Amino acid sequence: MHKYLVAALVLCCGTAMAQPELEVQVELPKIETGTYHRPYVAVWIEDEQQQPVRLVEAWLDKPDWIKDLRRFWRKLGRSEPQLVDARTGATKGPGSYKVRWDGKDEQGKAVAAGNYVLFVEAAREQGGRNLAKQEFTWDGSAVQIEIKASTELGKIKLTSVQGK
Repeated sequence: MHKYLVAALVLCCGTAMAQPELEVQVELPKIETGTYHRPYVAVWIEDEQQQPVRLVEAWLDKPDWIKDLRRFWRKLGRSEPQLVDARTGATKGPGSYKVRWDGKDEQGKAVAAGNYVLFVEAAREQGGRNLAKQEFTWDGSAVQIEIKASTELGKIKLTSVQGK
């Protein structure tokens, strides 16, 4: 009887609980200017030793301008072009966008509990450049953080959510 109950639970509920993920909501403000170019944006996670853990997403157009994302270029862009190419999407206009980090490193392994830093960097051709940096603890506890808006980046929200 016991093994039938276990089998029914596995079929019904799956073999493992969904793992927590970090949802990052990035707002790109509408900037009134004569010539507006969509910003290049990179979102990534570093550990306490300032080593890149995971490139979450990058919105880029022409490779010539990636160097304007200065920290991103030094940490990942210059040394990991294939990775950047694999995670690159089109640039985005003003609006609110959500991306998720699944709590894993570039090799697909779950990271250890500890302190990490989220980076969101934006740069616009003939525009400004902003770098948002936020420390957070990744240990299974709830994350709910809001970063104030800057010129090129609107509000950024970090929220822990259940993975899919």
